[in-house]
Amino acid sequence: MSELVFLDNVEREENTVLTVGTFDGVHAGHRAIIDTVVDKAKEKGARSVLVTFDPHPRNIINSGDDGIKLLTTLEERCEILEELGIDRMIVIPFDRDFSLLSSEEFIRDIIHKKIGVTEFVIGYDHHFGRNREGTIETIETLGGELGFDSYVVSKHEVGEQTVSSTAIRNAISEEGNIEQATEFLQRPYRLNGTVVHGDKRGKKIGFPTANIKPEHVNKIIPKDGVYAVKVRINGDWFNGMMNIGTRPTFDGERQTLEVHLFDFDGDIYGKEVQVRFFSRIRDEKKFSGKEELIVQLKEDKKQTRQLLSKH
Repeated sequence: MSELVFLDNVEREENTVLTVGTFDGVHAGHRAIIDTVVDKAKEKGARSVLVTFDPHPRNIINSGDDGIKLLTTLEERCEILEELGIDRMIVIPFDRDFSLLSSEEFIRDIIHKKIGVTEFVIGYDHHFGRNREGTIETIETLGGELGFDSYVVSKHEVGEQTVSSTAIRNAISEEGNIEQATEFLQRPYRLNGTVVHGDKRGKKIGFPTANIKPEHVNKIIPKDGVYAVKVRINGDWFNGMMNIGTRPTFDGERQTLEVHLFDFDGDIYGKEVQVRFFSRIRDEKKFSGKEELIVQLKEDKKQTRQLLSKH
């Protein structure tokens, strides 16, 4: 995994190519920036760094709202960044005091003095600092004064659509459009969690399930329904189908995430797992009873196997 370091523990290193942003989702638009950081770091023999924030800045600045849901937790973000070749993810704890820093103070006191930078890579529309006053021009001006280069990455689109974290959140949670989310993310949506005890109803009807508790309370949960998934357990991957919802056939009220794993038999209570979503099979619905539900689950399993055979 890319090294995850909080700002207080950072060792300054001048020879650093970096970028700054929340990068929630690490989507296709982010990829263009990250790939540039990695490539330029290799050219210069420098370390590649992504500077990010936790919690999400909008959850501090817009404290009266319910809070933004996350496409990626810090741990998930770090794992993805390792896959993309970033050496280090530096996390700045984002609080009200930090939000009041001017863009110039941020560049001088944090980026230049604490982290170190030889080249600053920035997206074409990036704004930062108090009231989002910082711009590309701010970075270019301070770079000339403090002795680092800057590079602007242009707009990135998938087809005719501009990729954004907001569009991906809507595709996952409002529409259940996993295929579009995958296209925008350039990989399947992932969710880390822990296997917890459920009521074991699935086992009684021949479809034992593992109940997943997401690792982060603000993690985006896909729209209720049945999904084709792959699940990582102890480094191994298993195909399965996941039901997200309230289980109306059994008059459930609380949303649960239950996954039925194919060709798996083991005790995984308490295990940390990762679920990756590949397709939405259908809506959750209320059946007349167990018999009708079992017929549907068999059909779901057949359809899921066919879908996952392509991945």
